[in-house]
Amino acid sequence: MKVLIIRFSSIGDIVLTTPVVRCLKQQAPTTQIHYLTKASFKTIVENNPYIDRCHYLEEDFDGLMESLGKERFDYIIDLHHNLRTLRVRRALKVKAFVFPKLNFRKWLLTVFKINILPHLHIVDRYMETVKSFGITNDGKGLDYFIPDKDKVPLEDIPFSHRAGYIGIVIGAALNTKKLPLHKFQELCAEIEHPIILLGGPEDKAQGDLIAAVDPIKIYNSCGKFNLNESAFLVKGAKRIITHDTGLMHIAAAFHKPILSVWGNTVPAFGMGTYYGSKAPQESQQFEVLHLGCRPCSKIGYNKCPRKHFKCMEWQNISAIAEAAQAR
Repeated sequence: MKVLIIRFSSIGDIVLTTPVVRCLKQQAPTTQIHYLTKASFKTIVENNPYIDRCHYLEEDFDGLMESLGKERFDYIIDLHHNLRTLRVRRALKVKAFVFPKLNFRKWLLTVFKINILPHLHIVDRYMETVKSFGITNDGKGLDYFIPDKDKVPLEDIPFSHRAGYIGIVIGAALNTKKLPLHKFQELCAEIEHPIILLGGPEDKAQGDLIAAVDPIKIYNSCGKFNLNESAFLVKGAKRIITHDTGLMHIAAAFHKPILSVWGNTVPAFGMGTYYGSKAPQESQQFEVLHLGCRPCSKIGYNKCPRKHFKCMEWQNISAIAEAAQAR
């Protein structure tokens, strides 16, 4: 059996598909698993030992379809379900199992605050696509594989942080998922442990402003490391404080205790921290509950539509700091 799994983006969403890949490979070991994603997310899938071959979406869609057609797949597992994946399915003309996105139910929750979403994590909903093959969830959680070349040498982090640190993910795809700068500064001031700030090059400037609170205690790694190297720093942290973002799911793959801070999105969308059957007891979610405007979007905005940003401005920073330092 040869299967093509499709998930084009983004970091966290691709990581959340890894239980499907692993369970399919381990429970039907003769299956050839191919994975199709965007070229920009190559580093997330290329090191996965359960994937036999990766394919990447770039500019030449027709050329890609010609190449995929030669593979003669038996099935497609579409874990993205958008217009582009529909084009792939139509081009390849093989039986497909499609993940239901439940967009209407999400719209009801964001607009009318009516929650009829299933009480299932998105991973369990992904697993439904392979149920007809007799594949079941093994409960082992998510996977993330770091190649040896991206393992950060100890000397590349400050000496003061080598005995242990708390990782704080300061980035997110959209601003309404992120704590404001002054809240980060308050949080880092209250935490009495070495801190490594985690994020991409786009987060470096804000990271510098946060690190200025205490340049010895706080190390800004944003923009200094690639994704796999940042994942290695996540793996080495005692705890991770993060928004609803890709590094949160990478931290869950390493079974790190996670303090997740939620703004305009909600765990009810099915995208909360996922550990399988072995969640660390120290993991917590921080939300400002009972706000009539929340959730305002299933994704997020650059600015709060109501201009008050209560979902983040009202976060209890002292409670987050206390949880981060608990033994």
